[in-house]
Amino acid sequence: MQYEFGIMKKGAKNLITDVPGVKVGHCTVADGEIQSGVTAILPHTGDLFHEKCPAGMHVINGFGKSAGLIQIDELGNIETPIVLTNTLSVGTAFTAVVRYMIERNEGIGRDEGTVNPVVLECNDGFLSDIRGLHIKEEHVYRAIEAADDTFELGAVGAGRGMSCYGLKGGIGSASRVFECNGQTYTLGALVMTNFGSLKDLIISGDKAGKRLTGGKEETKGSCIMVLATDAPVSSRQLRRICNRAQNGLARTGGITGGGSGEIVVGFSTANKLKTSETVWHPAVFNENALEPLFRAAVETVEEGIISSMLNAQTLTGVDGHKRVSLSELI
Repeated sequence: MQYEFGIMKKGAKNLITDVPGVKVGHCTVADGEIQSGVTAILPHTGDLFHEKCPAGMHVINGFGKSAGLIQIDELGNIETPIVLTNTLSVGTAFTAVVRYMIERNEGIGRDEGTVNPVVLECNDGFLSDIRGLHIKEEHVYRAIEAADDTFELGAVGAGRGMSCYGLKGGIGSASRVFECNGQTYTLGALVMTNFGSLKDLIISGDKAGKRLTGGKEETKGSCIMVLATDAPVSSRQLRRICNRAQNGLARTGGITGGGSGEIVVGFSTANKLKTSETVWHPAVFNENALEPLFRAAVETVEEGIISSMLNAQTLTGVDGHKRVSLSELI
């Protein structure tokens, strides 16, 4: 069955990596009761520490254990790969990113200050033995090394053990292209879905969840949303764009429960913030030109959430817990 999401034109791959320079990699850890993993997003493949990307963030509901968000909010930039994993592996992923960065930058911790790893998480404990702390630093390195402009969706990487609307969740992505002043730009989203009650599920305006059975009835959980664009926008404007991701979440039926961690991080690849330059002169969109980015954020998050489910296979994990694939049900 084919679904249509929104009205904007999709990117060539309909992935966040339609934004030039952005790459995504997974490391999936799947062995019986261990159903987990790591997903890494590289804003660009150059020296991120010395050529930072403008960034913004928005916390819809703060029931989460992510790392690096405070500095994004304060300084408005990203200087490391963005890593997604399970809740109790944030510390391991943080250390791995630190090691990855200091191996490539001799000044970190000496004459150039420290580094701000960005690690985002959801709780995959329903399907995976999260207490076993099975994610290791090597899994983070593998995800970063695997980063490419094409990647799998569904029950892969950090999304391996995730649940969404009581069914199998995971990693989803989508992209949109638009024109401004005669030039074409792209905005893409990558989501990690782990939230919602089946009765609330809406697919492209269809309240399909009310007709489906087999999902656990709960609304708590988390949804991580990462937005990327090559449009020249400031960190303040990126925060405005991130705010709109909540509308995409709501279009799928999400109500943001009290025990749910919905977090959005966005970045632009257009203006590299070079540490070697004392004064920056970035070109940025007029506020009146942001409307396509607002709409693109909504459409890509909405489609990304559903794509995470449609591409995820039925999975049985720890203690015999099972999540059924949305594709299988419909």
